[in-house]
Amino acid sequence: MTQDVNFWGVLIPGLVVLAAMALVGTIATIRLLFATRLSRIFTYRPLIELALFITIYGLLTLYLPLNGFLP
Repeated sequence: MTQDVNFWGVLIPGLVVLAAMALVGTIATIRLLFATRLSRIFTYRPLIELALFITIYGLLTLYLPLNGFLP
């Protein structure tokens, strides 16, 4: 499990930090989909955005603590 991150004296849970990183990754992926016009093949955009966020968040929680990125 990820530990807390000290941010100028404020302890932030590691999973919240990973969620913020997943949000940034989701926004970047959605912009890439719109730039390449691949977003037109999906019918319900909010469902795709939620699925992307959950997928990226799951991958971050699975692999980043193993690499030593978060203690």
